[in-house]
Amino acid sequence: MPEEKNRRRIQSSSVTTVISVSLVLFLLGLLGILFISAKKIADHFKENIDFHVYLKDNAKDEEVERLHNFLNASSYVKSSEYLSKDSAAARYKKKIGEDFERFIGYNPLPASMEVQLKAAYANHDSIVWIQKQILDFSSVKEFDYQESLVNMVNKNINRLELILVIFIGLLMLIALGLINNTIRLAIYSRRYIIKTMQLVGATAGFIRKPFLLNGIKHGIISGIIANLILGGIIYAALKNIPDLEKVTDVRMMIYLYGIILILGILISGISTFFAVRKYLRLSSEELYY
Repeated sequence: MPEEKNRRRIQSSSVTTVISVSLVLFLLGLLGILFISAKKIADHFKENIDFHVYLKDNAKDEEVERLHNFLNASSYVKSSEYLSKDSAAARYKKKIGEDFERFIGYNPLPASMEVQLKAAYANHDSIVWIQKQILDFSSVKEFDYQESLVNMVNKNINRLELILVIFIGLLMLIALGLINNTIRLAIYSRRYIIKTMQLVGATAGFIRKPFLLNGIKHGIISGIIANLILGGIIYAALKNIPDLEKVTDVRMMIYLYGIILILGILISGISTFFAVRKYLRLSSEELYY
């Protein structure tokens, strides 16, 4: 009867540990999703900044084609579009709602390439380097972009990312503390078993091994549960709000699931190791305090 009662107490402690660790990992996962989504939105803003490469009026077709091919093949270009003088005029007429050529008698707008850069290159240092490369083409007259807009977007994004990183870091510390305390309490309920094994001559490694294996198992189960809950929430959100797909990075989400699982294993294993070590070092009298 006492053995059955003790077994139920251990099982209850294990269930409590798994649930607690799962909830903490789930919270960390939500923060990870928030960070990934924020980065995706930031990248979207950066990649929708227009850069204009204005061409010379006497630029030959083969030179323009060579420039266009170069841009499309460049690692830093997301997309590029050639805009002829006539296309530029038609677009501007639509924008202002008037036929400006009728008033001035000619089309002053040059042919151009409209370029969108990849998010990683939409910053001042990269743009200066890219600008130098593009201006080397004999067909290029000017490389134009809104420098103040680029600087403002990058400044605000960097500030937001810093705030998120600090916030996630603080919550990570809190989460680690919660998981560690939960596991310590679970090991505390079995401190007499640890001391009894030690008194009959079991080595520290022999005593520690089953606890570590159990801790790792709890970490794996907790990680899986947290990932299942996160996956269910993401699926339900995408099903009800399809537009969220635009800020969802599938590859990063897979990495996040892996990180959560690894965190569950590492945190549970390390916390178990130190908790067991603590009771291995205590004397029999100290167990009662």
